[in-house]
Amino acid sequence: TVITGVPKLEDVYTALEVMVSLGVDARLRGSTLTLRTRGLSSFEAPYELVRRMRASFLVTGPLVARLGQARISLPGGCAIGTRPIDLHLKGLEALGARVRIGHGCIEARASRLVGSRIYLDYPSVGATEHLIMTACLAKGTTIIENAAEEPEVVDMANYLNAAGASVHGAGTKVVRVEGVSSLRGVRHQVIPDRIEAGTYMVAAAITRGTVEVEGVVPDHLTAVTAKLRETGVEVTEDETTVLVNAARRRLRAVNIKTMPYPGFPTDMQALFMALLATTDGLGVVTETVFENRFAHVAELKRMGADIQVDGRTAAVQGTRVLYGAEVAAADLRGGAALVLAGLAADGVTVVRGVEHIDRGYEALDANLRRLGASVRRLRAAPPEEERAASGATSRVTAGS
Repeated sequence: TVITGVPKLEDVYTALEVMVSLGVDARLRGSTLTLRTRGLSSFEAPYELVRRMRASFLVTGPLVARLGQARISLPGGCAIGTRPIDLHLKGLEALGARVRIGHGCIEARASRLVGSRIYLDYPSVGATEHLIMTACLAKGTTIIENAAEEPEVVDMANYLNAAGASVHGAGTKVVRVEGVSSLRGVRHQVIPDRIEAGTYMVAAAITRGTVEVEGVVPDHLTAVTAKLRETGVEVTEDETTVLVNAARRRLRAVNIKTMPYPGFPTDMQALFMALLATTDGLGVVTETVFENRFAHVAELKRMGADIQVDGRTAAVQGTRVLYGAEVAAADLRGGAALVLAGLAADGVTVVRGVEHIDRGYEALDANLRRLGASVRRLRAAPPEEERAASGATSRVTAGS
């Protein structure tokens, strides 16, 4: 299998390490990833790798389907709420796996998985993807109800179908998977990263600047674009480009409520909160996806933001001026929000914990410099980041 458009992210590197530990031959050259799975032999993903990234857990079902068993350390990743894995485990059990949790590990076994009807209590992206992958090699038909509808689920289903799977309904609430005996290698181009694109769109708005983001799918950003326009930002789209113009504009506060796709994405919540801190009026942010995703609030308040939190709701009173301060990122998107707030603040802002940001952004600092921002790392950037920064232009291309 050859996958193109692969970004240079810490999470990608971790995923590759997990696969190599299982016996997969994985080679990443530039943005092209080549995978050969004939050597797949190990059913155990080590704690040292799985603790770095929650998505590592998604190898559990496919390993049971291929090897009959899996032993995976309980997952790690960003510190955002509890993010239980119950949906995953219930789905695997419905497919016939025997699941046991103990000593910090999950063990799953099955001589042969069998298709089943699965209802997800919540339309989890990870659980939907996990169960679709697992069901591809199960005997018979699997129906997943209340499935996640995110574009990433559709992209994965397109890849699986090209590889010989039979997945129907991806992108809707009900997904049907007809099990097949095997999958084949294919070539696949991954879709652009809509959250990365949205980050640069908010960067234009918070600095009252103009940014053209290339290589995007505007239809994947409908909720983000609508809210930016509601603040007073001008957004122009064509098939693969979004132009955001906030120059010389006084932006007004809006209300945000995170929802599963196609609603407003939870991954954009922290970024919009930073923007709302610079607008006129009172904006209310309601987080419905995760129960504890306001870790960035305390850090934004250190910069002068006026934010009051009550449970899953935050009231943001816009202020004319944010001030540079030393702040710390607790998670990926919160870290990016602090960087954008620093762009709009008076004085110097130092963001610590950039390892969180590197999990989901390829050369964020280098791309912001290309847009005219004064941003530098307090340690040397890896060579690939410097290559990504080459060339001066007022455009950025959303990574895949």
